[in-house]
Amino acid sequence: MTNLDDILEHVGEFGVFQKRAFCLISLLSVAFAPIYVGIVFLGLIPEHRCRSPGVVELSHRCGWTLEEELNYTVPKGKANGETFTSQCMRYNVDWNATGLSCTNPLENITTSHGNHSDLLTTCQDGWIYDSSVQSIVSEFNLVCEDSWKLDGFQACVNAGCLLGSVFVGYMADRFGRKTSLLITTLITSISGVLVALAPNYLWSVIFRFIQGLVSKGSWTAGYILITELVGPGYRRTVAILYQGAFGVGLLVLNAAAYAIPHWRWLQLAVTLPTFLLLLYYWCIPESPRWLISQGQNGRAMDIVDDIAKKNGKVLPAHFESMNLKEENEEGEKLSPSLMDLVKTSQMRKHTFILMYNWFTSAIMYQGLIMYLGISGSNVYLDFFYSSLVEFPAAFILVLTTERVGRRYPWVASNLLAGVACLVSIFIPEYMHWLQITIACLGRLGVIMAFEMVCFVNTELYPTFLRNLGVMVCSSLCDLGGIIAPFVVYRLAEFWHELPLVIFTVVALIAAASVLFLPETKGRTLPETIDDVENFHQRHTGQIN
Repeated sequence: MTNLDDILEHVGEFGVFQKRAFCLISLLSVAFAPIYVGIVFLGLIPEHRCRSPGVVELSHRCGWTLEEELNYTVPKGKANGETFTSQCMRYNVDWNATGLSCTNPLENITTSHGNHSDLLTTCQDGWIYDSSVQSIVSEFNLVCEDSWKLDGFQACVNAGCLLGSVFVGYMADRFGRKTSLLITTLITSISGVLVALAPNYLWSVIFRFIQGLVSKGSWTAGYILITELVGPGYRRTVAILYQGAFGVGLLVLNAAAYAIPHWRWLQLAVTLPTFLLLLYYWCIPESPRWLISQGQNGRAMDIVDDIAKKNGKVLPAHFESMNLKEENEEGEKLSPSLMDLVKTSQMRKHTFILMYNWFTSAIMYQGLIMYLGISGSNVYLDFFYSSLVEFPAAFILVLTTERVGRRYPWVASNLLAGVACLVSIFIPEYMHWLQITIACLGRLGVIMAFEMVCFVNTELYPTFLRNLGVMVCSSLCDLGGIIAPFVVYRLAEFWHELPLVIFTVVALIAAASVLFLPETKGRTLPETIDDVENFHQRHTGQIN
């Protein structure tokens, strides 16, 4: 029985039509980047100190410079042998008192109280922030005892992705890829604008959650649609390049953040253009594979005719009268269930290892980007270097996955990420160029591991269970994203390099776990659970 892949071999597996569709749909991947990692700039933590009533007047009366004002009126602390200005404590002093000296205003007060520490209190009158950057941190005072709210701002996006993946996936299977894509894109754009207009922290979190609820579904719908429009010979390459387009989104985000230092205007700048994606209604077709699965062969053949015309091909006459059949039709007669994922020994092994690797990839991918935001260096330049790594990662995978295989490049990717994080701990701050080089190598490993788990996941499950398996395993990706901001922002308060230690451990465990998975290069995709159980013995089932 003829299937769509047979027809695409004649009308073009990746011709002009598919290339144009790929360029258009890849804009979804570009638009997803500011949502997924925008916290780096939206939640940038500016230099800040407690607001102390009367200090400004005293400073003006004494003619202090800013440096002198900070030296006389802001408490100091020590960490790792270095003195730092306290950001969460201030002196409980009436700076309007007439008896204060301009050369040592605390002299008489500390004499009666013993030492400076006895005078400290919390920032009861708010904070003063570096005015060069306006972020959600400075606007909603997400510092000191409320610093955990910054973690929540990012975690709510991933929580939305976790909950939304189920119903958005159902929508794509029930109502079509294109319909799902358009609906989720519209909701993502509207909620993005509402984030910029949020009157307070609570509403910003609610709107960010809504963004997460549909934005990953929009990205996934685009991923599915473009891979279903091309022939099997180009499917893996297109999937990798679609993920590589995410790197373009990172560069756009970085440029916009550098030019627009106010978080509300930045949010609008990266959101408003996404309304143009609604033009997909006229620019891209529904997935012919989905139409065939719904028995709408007539509409599917109309799209195939259009593909042939745009590609300069002629659809052979004998295909016109043939009934199309989906290649996985037999598998779909089986009813998938969650128990199938852990029913047998090989299925359990694959499921747990894949779940862990999804978790590891997400927590390291988001975590390392967030770590840039607290590194204390030039966050825009560091983010730029980090973003550029997306492109060689995609290029390396395109070259190696069909030549070397999946397993060993995947292991090497995790090892590279883990070792880079470990080495970064011991690099002194004055060797910033080496820090950036090692950080980029770590990012390269994480990106490759992330992209690898995406398509290997589909190769390890039988046809009737493939969608469910990917959905369940990738849910750990969202869990990793929820945990990542807490790992970075909270643990760094105890020791700045502690997040890197965590990333090293999880990456090395992931590298070891991949060795227990079978190599899938050159093997026929499994159709049943029995095929999976015998997968490691099927070295002779070559498909390419």
